[in-house]
Amino acid sequence: MEPTKVQSEGGLNVTLTIRLLMHGKKGETVKKMREESSARINISEGNCPERIVTITGPTDAIFKAFAMIAYKFEEDIINSMSNSQATSKPPVTLRLVVPASQCGSLIGKGGSKIKEMRESTGAQVQVAGDMLPNSTERAVTISGTPDAIIQCVKQICVVMLESPPKGATIPYRPKPAAAPVIFSGAQTYTIQGQYAIPHPDLTKLHQLAMQQTPFTSLGQTTPAFPGVDASSQASTHELTIPNDLIGCIIGRQGTKINEIRQMSGAQIKIANAMEGSSDRQITITGTPANISLAQYLINAR
Repeated sequence: MEPTKVQSEGGLNVTLTIRLLMHGKKGETVKKMREESSARINISEGNCPERIVTITGPTDAIFKAFAMIAYKFEEDIINSMSNSQATSKPPVTLRLVVPASQCGSLIGKGGSKIKEMRESTGAQVQVAGDMLPNSTERAVTISGTPDAIIQCVKQICVVMLESPPKGATIPYRPKPAAAPVIFSGAQTYTIQGQYAIPHPDLTKLHQLAMQQTPFTSLGQTTPAFPGVDASSQASTHELTIPNDLIGCIIGRQGTKINEIRQMSGAQIKIANAMEGSSDRQITITGTPANISLAQYLINAR
């Protein structure tokens, strides 16, 4: 089905939202794109290496925005090539985020639709087999020349308009970059690139954790990499938490408990609820510093 046909049936006033995954900060570019494409373009906040760019508007505004993005990416590739020895120009690659319930229609019966897209546009199109973490969305990667990408996006839009998502979609949210953490003395540093940068929030937690537990001497003399320093052997600590509070510690789909695991560097196991008991057992394993930080973070929750 040719995209032009959809437009001639008044498809232009259909509002569609397309989500894209991007890396890095592209704020200035986006401002210009908003003005020139008249699509609504939003960028997810947060200190994540990945950002979600949401483009909403009539189909023609979306195509315009995508054209600008594809050409901008090509420009970036050309600029980076002028500084390198590379001879062949890599293709422009965009990653769309599409509700899994629509991916079947994009692939088509026995892969017929996606094959047709590849052949008619000359772009490479791949639908990820797995959903993105904690979501019901999949990544659809398109690569090729800017023109091939624009043609491909047009066809994807047509499919998305013809088969809307079924059921509720849990949108993908990129995770913040988990930088390695070093405890040294009473300071906490995160590693960014080649530098250790003092991390005030974690330092505060670390100091509080130090005060709250008998492990004050730990890490005062040696920089303790969590779990690496030989003087701080792994040990185990058990906590009992009332059942009705366990939810706020685990968080939605385990997000909170995973954060606590990452920040503290400790292993945390939550026992299943025992019959007749109103409490849950939490077992924390790690160095004393990891454990004290994990305990503090759990209590703080």
